[in-house]
Amino acid sequence: MGENRDNIMQWVCEMALSDSQTALKSLYMSYFGRLMRFVSLYVSSPTESEEIVSDTFLALWNSRQQLPGVANFDSYIYTIARHKAISYYRKQNMEKISLDEVSIDLFTSTETTPEEDFISQEGIKRLNMAIESLPAKCKVAFKLIREDKLKYKEAADILDISVKTLEAHLANAVRKLREALAEDTSI
Repeated sequence: MGENRDNIMQWVCEMALSDSQTALKSLYMSYFGRLMRFVSLYVSSPTESEEIVSDTFLALWNSRQQLPGVANFDSYIYTIARHKAISYYRKQNMEKISLDEVSIDLFTSTETTPEEDFISQEGIKRLNMAIESLPAKCKVAFKLIREDKLKYKEAADILDISVKTLEAHLANAVRKLREALAEDTSI
């Protein structure tokens, strides 16, 4: 997270106690990208994802008076987004959750040859394909922990599962990724 927890809690308090739209804007700027990635796990269209994220912030604004009682703001806002996405998903009568590809920057060396760049790009593509082939629950758990850098407890709260279940999904994801990548020795 780009902002520290003190700033987040200050904005939450300002929004709740002073009806500060500036604080809401600061929260929006801090959380928008992460919520877009999270919502895209449920919705394939970037436009629809943006609509759901906007609805999330509208719901946050409408419930601002309850915010001082919220113990974990990250879990709170992700839970709102999850409920909004699931509600949208149900309204669309979709049978399968469609996931957008999310790039993972694993190779960050700044001084590389074109050949190394190509190999790195191919490795990232293969890794992304392996991640996308994971079962849905494993994929969501993996992305929340590895890409959004949430703590296990926060991710478990967002997914409404126990930490042990989250750990099982992660272990399964890592095992399947190892198997998939072991088949391709060029990574």
